[in-house]
Amino acid sequence: MKNNFFRIFAVVLLSVSAMSIAQAQEEPPFIGGDYWEVTGIKVADGGGLKYARWLAGEWRKNSEFAKSEGWIKDFMVISNVHARADEPDLYLVRVFENMATVAEGEERRKKYMAWAKKSMDKMAAESGNRAEYRTVMSSSLLQQMKFRD
Repeated sequence: MKNNFFRIFAVVLLSVSAMSIAQAQEEPPFIGGDYWEVTGIKVADGGGLKYARWLAGEWRKNSEFAKSEGWIKDFMVISNVHARADEPDLYLVRVFENMATVAEGEERRKKYMAWAKKSMDKMAAESGNRAEYRTVMSSSLLQQMKFRD
């Protein structure tokens, strides 16, 4: 009787181990992580300093506000040191954890507009004015893929 108990216990233990291994093999090797919104910018000849000042001022201030609200986790400007003629000179990056729902997006818009104290027309005009010294070449939404432990 004692031997039968140990045999049954060993079979159950092996079965459970085999199921755990099979389940682990069914898991994908990656799990989705943060999103990276990357905008490629071409700076016009002679416009580098003017655009750098705008990035260090207005863009940074807006990004700090979004970060303080928890809408983004981080932001950065990356320089393409050896940019070719058809490549962006700068990449503007914003990192966030998840996509906002439509309702969250609307609440964020209202909160941002109250904070910025500017009309939609004013912001559109300011964006258009930057076209004289920069061109948006691309915009990508990337997601980090983390290795599953």
